[in-house]
Amino acid sequence: MLYGRAGEQREIERLLVEAGTGRSGVLVVRGQAGIGKSALLDHAAARARDLRVLRGVGIESEAELPFAALHLLLRGGLDRVHALPAAQAAALRGALGLDDTVPENRFLVGLATLSLLSELAGDGALLCLVDDAQWFDRASLDALVFAARRLDTEGVVMIFAARPEFHAPGLPELPLAGLDGEAAAALLPPGLPPQVRERLIEESGGNPLALIELPAALTAEQRAGRLSPVGAMPVADRVREAFQGRMAALSEEARAALLIAAADGSGELATVVGAGASLDGLEAAERDRLIEITGTTVGFRHPLIRAAAYQSAPVTRRLAAHRALAGALTGSGAPGAADRRAWHLAAAALGPNEAVARELERAAERARTRGGGASVAAAYERAAELTADPVRRSARLAAAALAASDAGLTIRAAALADSAAPDVDDPGVTTALIQVRAHREFESGTPLAAGRIIMDGVPRVAARSREQATWLLVEAVRCAWFAGDARQAGEAAASLRALPATGSPLVGGALGLARLLGGDVEGGIALLEGALDAHALDGPRDGPGDGPGDGLGVPGRTFLASLCLPLDRPGRSEEIAGRVVADCQRSGMIGWLAMALHDQGLAQGWLGRYGEARATLNAGLRLAADLGQEHRLTHLTCSLAWVLAHQGEAEECRALAARGVAGAAGQGLALAEVVGRWALGLLDLGMGDPGAALERLEEIPASPVAAPAADQVEAAVRAGRPERAREPLERYLTWARHVRRPSSDAIALRCRALAEDDETHFAGAVRLHERDDRPYERARTQLAYGEWLRRARRRADARARLREALETFDRLGAEPWAERARAELRATGDVPAAPRRAGDPLSVLTPQERHIVRLAAEGASNRDIAARLFLSPRTVGYHLYKAFPKLGVTSRARLADLVRPAPGGGTRRSGGEDL
Repeated sequence: MLYGRAGEQREIERLLVEAGTGRSGVLVVRGQAGIGKSALLDHAAARARDLRVLRGVGIESEAELPFAALHLLLRGGLDRVHALPAAQAAALRGALGLDDTVPENRFLVGLATLSLLSELAGDGALLCLVDDAQWFDRASLDALVFAARRLDTEGVVMIFAARPEFHAPGLPELPLAGLDGEAAAALLPPGLPPQVRERLIEESGGNPLALIELPAALTAEQRAGRLSPVGAMPVADRVREAFQGRMAALSEEARAALLIAAADGSGELATVVGAGASLDGLEAAERDRLIEITGTTVGFRHPLIRAAAYQSAPVTRRLAAHRALAGALTGSGAPGAADRRAWHLAAAALGPNEAVARELERAAERARTRGGGASVAAAYERAAELTADPVRRSARLAAAALAASDAGLTIRAAALADSAAPDVDDPGVTTALIQVRAHREFESGTPLAAGRIIMDGVPRVAARSREQATWLLVEAVRCAWFAGDARQAGEAAASLRALPATGSPLVGGALGLARLLGGDVEGGIALLEGALDAHALDGPRDGPGDGPGDGLGVPGRTFLASLCLPLDRPGRSEEIAGRVVADCQRSGMIGWLAMALHDQGLAQGWLGRYGEARATLNAGLRLAADLGQEHRLTHLTCSLAWVLAHQGEAEECRALAARGVAGAAGQGLALAEVVGRWALGLLDLGMGDPGAALERLEEIPASPVAAPAADQVEAAVRAGRPERAREPLERYLTWARHVRRPSSDAIALRCRALAEDDETHFAGAVRLHERDDRPYERARTQLAYGEWLRRARRRADARARLREALETFDRLGAEPWAERARAELRATGDVPAAPRRAGDPLSVLTPQERHIVRLAAEGASNRDIAARLFLSPRTVGYHLYKAFPKLGVTSRARLADLVRPAPGGGTRRSGGEDL
């Protein structure tokens, strides 16, 4: 029976009931040691009568072993791994040490975890209990939190129990405080004097474990009321002292066995006995209710018992226990045994020990093959602490820093980099340290300062490695591009030109961006075009690469995708970014995926595919939040606001733009600020307030991005301030003249037609639009031309243009512009049709439903769609179940007839499930 937890019990029971209806739920039960978290998990397990239950407990000594906790949690369901998509199954098996497959990224393991939980729920429901989550290794925790954030309609309940220091942003929490006086009194044994009861309630802070264990530690005199003053110790310390008192009464043999079990932490009875623990000693501890032995596992009844058993032993005996455990693990073929042996040797080391440091290095590399970035960092960091040679120590610190940075532990990575010797002469080590420090500054400071860190370090690297220096300088230009800083870009470009040529298109792209920032539109555009044309889209796929010498890889292709929009080539941008997205999803390179999704979503918006753009950008936002990519979050937020501006989603657009612009200003992200302010101006222009639009568009900081200038021209003309159109008109015309694309040339003519009141330019713009891929801009030109014709009293001609504009705006879902076209048609005496999205049968769906239906129409199975969108197959089925009635279909076979396959879509399959 639980005392004083009725509200918490009701919340857990609500989740269990909803799971029975197919809804998933997540809860983090947070509180100090002994507060009753495990008891609430026991209550959940007891109430889950019709649910399958998985339960795992974090073990402090295994907190650096990648995926150790995940293996313990999922071991009862690993017989269903074969039902997962092949890439996910391979990643999960590799992470858990079940075969030699190397998972490329921890987030692919997270997706596999989500799919496995959904599979285990089956047609019923699943309860997943995670106890002592603060002691789960980082890799396991990343996978579980990734899955928890994406649970939806699988019928899975996941409950974490953790100490206050545990952090899982975005998950609902249930904080546990101490029990009230009445509930606390009910836990105390009868027969205690009132003053003793009051003192125990006061000193326990309402902690249930303390209320149960402290009375047992009282002497007869204390129970009679002779209590000494109690110092201001934490509850956990007082409870630990109570356990230590009970251990003191055990035999020496039992205390020794408890120490070995506490130092081991894996719970493997054979290992504990092999290290010298006697079965008699373990049985004595079990009789005293300190441990439980079940089959071949040893478990402590509470984590504080393990802490008490370990900390009460003298340091010499603790070191001996670790040495004995390392000996017991020598030669063991059990999964993770070699890693645990290395960590026990490290725990027993009192000073530098190169042999143990090498063991930890090997453990780090094994952790890398399983995608455990945080574990890689921990192993290299401990290896560095055991290294006497300063050069080798710095190399290991650099490896730890890079691994921590890859794992998203930016602050820890920077601290490790700062610990390395500043005068290391190895270019690889120096480059790694520069990259880590720059990444920390980029994420927590400004891109300009990050670029400065790179520039200050390049001379040392260039003297030893041209390739490493080239890559660093390309990164410096990218930092300057994000910051909108021409001076730093020019400095990095000059250094690039001083190095021997590498022939990489990345160098040409970086030099082109620097030219654009410096105001040389003609030279910048020419270099960008050359870089893009030098990249063969259908060329061989290479690895991710760390620099130009390794081929472009995912980072290089991502860079090239971002060059396309300044060239007004959104179709090429979407094509390259789409391939990068597919590569990331296939290989598990999730660290690059949020950036690729941003480029893909922005290109889709540029092409007028707003539903797809919203789904893509929202997927990027969720992923960037998971990865802690604050600057990418800002870019995605501003870009999503820009897409919403086209559709007239005023409230959400303004909220996102305000948040994004504020973040961009604080982070020095000039490029993101341009997009965010453009979104606000475009929204006002579409809503029929050109004066407000002009003010907002004129607030856009000076930038080589010329596209907003076209809207600024229209706003100035419509606001009756044609003199304020001259500068943006000249800026746009200059850019369009060098880009030489049909769409930019058509928009340039539209701007001239508005500014000069010249029909010839309108007609020329309409002809050019026939060769472009920008339906929204074509409709904008038709609308402006139709308005001009109506004012010229040529109503019949105006109607033709306005009807074409209205049809396109309706189809795209650009509602404010459609309403303007509809109002103009009414002014000509026409009676326009009611609002609709002609030719778009998916307009009745939500953005998520649209994305899923398009993929299903292309032949992708539910499992394929789930893998691409980071959902569970069950959630995909739920969205299709909701979408089918809206579309008036009953099977997947009908979808292909309704949906035009999206470019760069999925794989065709024969057959497939309906839902």
